[in-house]
Amino acid sequence: MKSVNLITWSDFKRVDIRVGIIVAVRSFPQARKPAYRLEIDFGALGIKKSSAQITNYTPAQLQGSQVVAVVNLPPKQVGPAISEVLVLGGIDADGTVCLLRPDPDCDLGSQVA
Repeated sequence: MKSVNLITWSDFKRVDIRVGIIVAVRSFPQARKPAYRLEIDFGALGIKKSSAQITNYTPAQLQGSQVVAVVNLPPKQVGPAISEVLVLGGIDADGTVCLLRPDPDCDLGSQVA
């Protein structure tokens, strides 16, 4: 088993994880690794952009899907795009990403605790 780097409770409380819904999915051929450019609606927080290596899903599977994402990381330059949020998922041994998804009736912008 891999060792885990422990953080404090106050470290965890600083990470702002929210529920959003994917409102746009675009191809991203300029990315070094296969990825999509996403626009995600977080309700009162607005629409945020993300580059996500989740090409094991089709755009049709992603469009309208609720996801969870970290919304308080600094923006990151990914090729010609800026990624404002980090979409969360589990990573299988083969590198496949399995998105973390909230219950379908969760309000947009809800904070994950």
